[in-house]
Amino acid sequence: MAEQTLKERTARGLLWGILNNGTMQLLNLVFGIVLANLLSPGDYGLAGEVGIFSLLAGALQQSGFIPALVNRRNAVYADFNSVFWFNIVCSACIYIVLWCCAPFISAYFGEPELLWLSRYAFIGFFFASFSIVPRAMLMRELRVKEQTIINLSALLLSGLVGVTMALSGFTYWSVVTQNVVFVSTVSVMSWHYSGFRPSLHITLQPVREMFRFSGKILVTDIFNCFYNSIFAFVFGRWYTKQEVGVYTQANKWNKMGSDLITGVVQGVAQPMFVQVDNDRERLSRAFHKMLRFTSLMTFPAMLGLAVVAPELITLLIGEKWRSSAQFMQMLCVAGALMPITALYTNFLLSRRRSGIYMWSILSQGILVLALLCTIHHFDWQWHIHILSADIRLGSMQLMVLAYVTVYMLWLLLWHYFVWREIRLTLLSALLDMLPFALAAAASLVAACWLTHGITTTWLLLLLRVVITAALYFVCLWVTGAHILRESIAYLRHPHSSHS
Repeated sequence: MAEQTLKERTARGLLWGILNNGTMQLLNLVFGIVLANLLSPGDYGLAGEVGIFSLLAGALQQSGFIPALVNRRNAVYADFNSVFWFNIVCSACIYIVLWCCAPFISAYFGEPELLWLSRYAFIGFFFASFSIVPRAMLMRELRVKEQTIINLSALLLSGLVGVTMALSGFTYWSVVTQNVVFVSTVSVMSWHYSGFRPSLHITLQPVREMFRFSGKILVTDIFNCFYNSIFAFVFGRWYTKQEVGVYTQANKWNKMGSDLITGVVQGVAQPMFVQVDNDRERLSRAFHKMLRFTSLMTFPAMLGLAVVAPELITLLIGEKWRSSAQFMQMLCVAGALMPITALYTNFLLSRRRSGIYMWSILSQGILVLALLCTIHHFDWQWHIHILSADIRLGSMQLMVLAYVTVYMLWLLLWHYFVWREIRLTLLSALLDMLPFALAAAASLVAACWLTHGITTTWLLLLLRVVITAALYFVCLWVTGAHILRESIAYLRHPHSSHS
């Protein structure tokens, strides 16, 4: 009965997660199209250069306490209250430090506008500190429905504010304000739905107890923020803000796709694994099912996004952004594995392996940074002639390609650590993933062949999406993919039981 209850809660969490992330990415799509047509690559470049510092400050402010609270056995009010006040004090101190560092940030990128833009952007992470504990409570209890309402409301409000400001001529200020409004709205609504209210009876003992776990996540998140924004950081130093803007736009569209699936996985994976932590057999079954479900969604979505990138970019945000398509295609290959990587890392965190998580991310990031510096130092260029295609890859493109290659190979390391926990063999994991990857690839090849010769951009985009989706569904249905049939059965009868 307990297992069935967990299954139902997980299934509801996945369903609400799909609704949440799907609608969020749809709204992001709409607002992204409007803003991309109103703003220039230079505007996005400035916003991208300051974005890494907001992410870094956010990691410092959270201090890894969300996963620590989710994983804490028998958490009580004092645990949440102590983390709340610790975050508020730390965030205030960090904001003061970053305010003083703003002139150095501006000087590093050689952009005077970043002085006050960065100081304004940092307000967002301070406001976000008020939501850490309420969000942890909602996540711990698998209350994905409430998280959906919070995220969609915040995105809708912030998007409207951003577009209104862009129409009024506020250029890059509109992008930064959009983020500030989003995190502020999330904080207010998280308080409402979680029911958490702090008290002045403060003890730091729970913080000290959790910091052994959360401290490693803190170090990892700080580095991960730099790693995920590494191109905006190094490109901003080595290239013009227009070139940074082109990459930023490509990465934005890639993240819209990968975050859709990653958000669904992260919303339920870690708390679910925590609840079956003491039963290896159930843990193994749960991981297999989540791996198949993640693969079902990520491969057609991200590989398909890579195929239609040129048409999508040109049609939705204009010819001025077309050079983003090549970056986007490469990033989407790594994007297809991001939700799977998130599943592996959330599993390891649920097993309290924060040390493994930290050292793996640090090693991966250092390797990528070394490759980027090497490529830039030697200014490597590739010129490849394949069939009738003439492919030129400059140093920026080679840097992105190096990142994608490392990211794909690193999944083998994540798998090794999971194997040590539940003896999940590589062959078993490949049998979970490859059928969906191959079905997606075959459907995309067939769709491209069937639409060859069509020159109308919108028609080509539409037909490739529809044909790929239809062929992918038929392929999985004919081959009897159990996870597809189970997902459809749940959607048709959400309150019935499924094995």
